[in-house]
Amino acid sequence: QAQLVESGGGLVQSGGSLRLSCVASGSTFKYYGYYAIGWFRQAPGKEREGVSCISSSDVITEYIDSVRGRFTISRDNAKNTVYLQMNSLKPEDTALYYCAAVYHYCSPDPGRYDYWGQGTQVTVSS
Repeated sequence: QAQLVESGGGLVQSGGSLRLSCVASGSTFKYYGYYAIGWFRQAPGKEREGVSCISSSDVITEYIDSVRGRFTISRDNAKNTVYLQMNSLKPEDTALYYCAAVYHYCSPDPGRYDYWGQGTQVTVSS
């Protein structure tokens, strides 16, 4: 049994900030620290893309070029939670944001992830 629940999305003006949270629960995540957690997003009419990921060891963090320097991923294993701090938001960041879990290592391929949340909507107005 595994569940990922995202929160923190909303409507914000261009240049604003949001912090997304992804909370994991269930027996599968008894050893939550062994899982890498990725954030993905999907805009209408576009494919799902990986935005950022944090490895199980918390040593490796990854970002796509379009968000590097604006987004920061972090995790709190005691709370089974990963955060995505999003600053200087742009209209092109508008999408449904998902978190997903994969054992140990990050991957840009959504197909590698075993568990997914339902998503939280981020809308950035110009």
